[in-house]
Amino acid sequence: MASGIVNIRRDVDDKFYRYRMPLLTTKIEGKGNGIKTVIPNMADVARALSRPAPYPTKFFGCELGAQTTFDEKNERFIVNGAHDANRLRELLDVFIDKFVLCRSCKNPETELIIIKQGRNEDIIRDCKACGERTGVDMRHKLVPFILKNPPVKMKKGKKKDVSGAADGVGGAANAAPEDGAEENDGNESDDYLTKKIKAEAAELNDKPTLADEDWSADTSPEAVKARIKALEASMAATVLGGDDDGSDDDANSPYSVLGRWIDEEKDDVEDPKAFSIAIFKKAEELGIGKKHKTITVIAQALFTDDVVNEINQYGALLQKMVTSEKHQKALLGGIERHVGLAHAELIPAVPKILMALYQIDVLEEEVVTQWGTHVSKKYTDKETSKKVRKASEPFLKWLAEADDDDEDEEDDE
Repeated sequence: MASGIVNIRRDVDDKFYRYRMPLLTTKIEGKGNGIKTVIPNMADVARALSRPAPYPTKFFGCELGAQTTFDEKNERFIVNGAHDANRLRELLDVFIDKFVLCRSCKNPETELIIIKQGRNEDIIRDCKACGERTGVDMRHKLVPFILKNPPVKMKKGKKKDVSGAADGVGGAANAAPEDGAEENDGNESDDYLTKKIKAEAAELNDKPTLADEDWSADTSPEAVKARIKALEASMAATVLGGDDDGSDDDANSPYSVLGRWIDEEKDDVEDPKAFSIAIFKKAEELGIGKKHKTITVIAQALFTDDVVNEINQYGALLQKMVTSEKHQKALLGGIERHVGLAHAELIPAVPKILMALYQIDVLEEEVVTQWGTHVSKKYTDKETSKKVRKASEPFLKWLAEADDDDEDEEDDE
């Protein structure tokens, strides 16, 4: 797990759990009666939880009996008094349980809704994963504050005029990245990077071919028995029955088992070709060989900070398993998590990564272009998704220019 990033549900010890947030940090300022605890990344934590930052800040004050102040414009959130970071993290877990997680499925993908019933008002958690609507404890001291400061809901039809459609969760429209919206992490101009990509593309022409070895799974009685056992276990957990109920994030799901196995074995790999076949067979044994989410797990677990070279080493595996548009999107989602959450230092290298995938024919132009122009919270938080896509712009520009060149050549003919 990347430093500074934790699971929203900290009781879930699974590095492939898709709901993440920054680890809450604190800074003590002042002395004597004026001592206070500043929470520098409260705004980032709140964005990951899809809650206004004053809510958890005020919750801390209610639980600690301390006054709180917040300046949303400058993202400065303060709890009076000196408070240990671990204590505030524990209280944040309580806030998440009471005001974020769905009471039915324990998924954090919820929206707070205030429902009026006559003179009374109720606060409801509307779960986008299972569809359940569960109430919060209306006796808590935070409730009056929420009722006085209801969550702002984006009005339909009020979308920014930017290229590409918006992709949102829970009805909120997430606009595509705009020019200048994020800094170019590579500190290089788009023109320079485009030339650089074209130059490096020539070095990526040696596409890996499928190994001549047998890719089929072991059919011995022992192996068949093991696969049946794994399949029964996965079916019992209802992991393979659906993709949107969050069950595939369970620590005992076949996806998590595969991810942990790859993570444990990859450091001792001497022959990437043989390991590719082993990964394929392992996925087949777990009953998820053809599932598109398997590709997301592989991208997260297999690659390291040398991902560009590793894409070529494991190109045959990707070519074997990426067989549809869904698989391509899942691959991009895994790369997005890999560079956005686990290896943020790789964000400037996103164009090279996309070029490597494009060169081995596992990404189609239409799919990567659509991905690059649609911010989504499916795999990471919105801000991370935006940064990754912003970094991909030189590659998308190169694709567009290549199309223009092709059209010009056809016109000349």
